[in-house]
Amino acid sequence: MAGKLFGTDGIRGKANQWPITPEVGMRIGRAIARVLNAQCPGKHKVVIGKDTRLSGYMLENAITAGLVSEGARVLLTGPLPTPAIAYITKSMACDAGVMLTASHNPYMDNGIKIFGPDGYKLNDALEAEVEAIILEENLAEPQGQLGKAFRIDDATGRYIEFAKAAIHARSLKGLKVVVDCANGAGYYVGPLILQELGAEVIKMATKPDGVNINEGVGALYPEKAGALVLEHGADVGICLDGDADRVIFIDEKGDVLSGDKVLFMCAKALKQRGQLANDTLVATVMSNLGLKTALAAEGIELAATGVGDRLVIECMREHGHSLGGENSGHIIFADSATTGDGLMSGLKVLEIMLDSGMTLSELAQGMEEFPQELHAIEVASKPAIDSVPGLVAVIDEIESTLGDSGRVLVRYSGTENKIRVLVEAQCADAARDSAESICSVVRNTIGA
Repeated sequence: MAGKLFGTDGIRGKANQWPITPEVGMRIGRAIARVLNAQCPGKHKVVIGKDTRLSGYMLENAITAGLVSEGARVLLTGPLPTPAIAYITKSMACDAGVMLTASHNPYMDNGIKIFGPDGYKLNDALEAEVEAIILEENLAEPQGQLGKAFRIDDATGRYIEFAKAAIHARSLKGLKVVVDCANGAGYYVGPLILQELGAEVIKMATKPDGVNINEGVGALYPEKAGALVLEHGADVGICLDGDADRVIFIDEKGDVLSGDKVLFMCAKALKQRGQLANDTLVATVMSNLGLKTALAAEGIELAATGVGDRLVIECMREHGHSLGGENSGHIIFADSATTGDGLMSGLKVLEIMLDSGMTLSELAQGMEEFPQELHAIEVASKPAIDSVPGLVAVIDEIESTLGDSGRVLVRYSGTENKIRVLVEAQCADAARDSAESICSVVRNTIGA
């Protein structure tokens, strides 16, 4: 076996193609158990959750077999959000947690996210240890006793109570909420949490069949939920992705709010309560320039990281910040959770609405976004960006023209064979024309 497995968010690929195969899944289970045994010999406990993809059955059984063959005890939760598995890993004193999901990707993809006993994703060093064992050409046979697998029936209830406890306004009575569950991991717990707190809930995409996850619904396709908000006169729409670790909001007018606007209103509300540690919000370089401007007006610093919620969380932990996220909809409330949680973020935003007496559109008015062009282009390969003929030259020319009134960001996707091109400018035409110039070079050189 050869090749790098871990990307920016665990291991990803198409089901039944390397590395998302039952053979690799068994090796992953064995590798996790061996790393745990190397740290502390003995019987170890690992929880496994999944979203609603058909291939989840295959991976769940394969990884369980690998773990059990090395003597581990395995706890199976069935379909639950990624943040639920992070929480259960820590609350049930497990030595590791595994979530089987490809997040917002279509059903034919799947992936493996691994959490440590503290509920945080594995760091690079531990990922490297696990990966080295998986890729061993002649992996030694297991030694010692066999483990056992159990299904834990109360995992859903545990997570529901955990999520509800994240807000002090324990009643959402009077609010009408559309929740789009993407036919994914939040299909059951999402509406139930909101209903238990007293909200009137209009639910959609809550009938997963193994192949309809993210299919024209959820965080990537919020338009249908927006139409339902208008049809039912709802106060807000909440659109989850496939594993419910991120969320896109729709205001009472049916308009989709960017993740940056939601981060802004959350940061402002926490600062007013005295709960925004260091008066700082952590976001990635993908966030709009308008976010920094709006935060500065509220006396809030913006700490920027590379792309990926793991980098945001690492920055938050290192510096003691309490709020961070991505424009894509990941929001991390460090005082409540160890990872992004779409449902918890939904509850936090609803609480802000109740506390302020303002609508979602009113809360978002404090931030104006720079015109932005974002493109994702399929590529045949991923050579170093500075080696692509003509690409650096056109980027340098555009950056010189924009100066301080805009910016350019070009990077490869960590989970797909795509290159992402982001251009911001004070003028929409300038952003569009600049982005097209860069995209044209990409298509003519490394485009698929």
